[in-house]
Amino acid sequence: MRAYTRTFTASSRCRKRRDRDPAPSFHPLGKFNLIGLRPPIAAQRSEIGHLEGDLIVGAYNKSAIATVFDRCSRHVWLAHLPGSKRADPTFEALVKTLNRIPQQFRLTLTWDQGSEMARHRELAEQCGIDIYFTDPKSPWQRPTNENGNGLIRRYVGKHTDLSIYTPKQLSTIEHRINTIPRRIHNWATAQDIYNQQLTR
Repeated sequence: MRAYTRTFTASSRCRKRRDRDPAPSFHPLGKFNLIGLRPPIAAQRSEIGHLEGDLIVGAYNKSAIATVFDRCSRHVWLAHLPGSKRADPTFEALVKTLNRIPQQFRLTLTWDQGSEMARHRELAEQCGIDIYFTDPKSPWQRPTNENGNGLIRRYVGKHTDLSIYTPKQLSTIEHRINTIPRRIHNWATAQDIYNQQLTR
């Protein structure tokens, strides 16, 4: 198994900037890359593959759904976490989710500094993606995900038991959200934009 470093052997034009040190190793997540190290192109929304992720947490913090959004297209993928939002279920759910995305379009993933991402180095290596973390208490650094989670809440509600949603039901919610015409896309859908980028 390859040792995790801040660079990967897979070539990508967006994986260049490595001139600052990662976060200190005494953090509960260990060593990790802060968002300031993320390639500038990720902020431009000009290409698919730059992702933002988070957990939507259910009642009493006993259930969760993982949400992953593409910054360019606003396409969303949802992952079922059965009964827990700890690191192991999150890791397993994100591996399955990221493997739904073609390898060449897994460029970066930005997350907050939650303990559920304790296995981020394994995730980065296994899925071939560069992972970055926002500054503490800075949800605005993941705007696509924050706004998108609000849309998802229309379907799953707040303060509810999220474990009741099956993978099939989450797939239905995904499809509904990805096929809503968006003003920001001149009334094209997130699915339209994502598919267009896939074929370029």
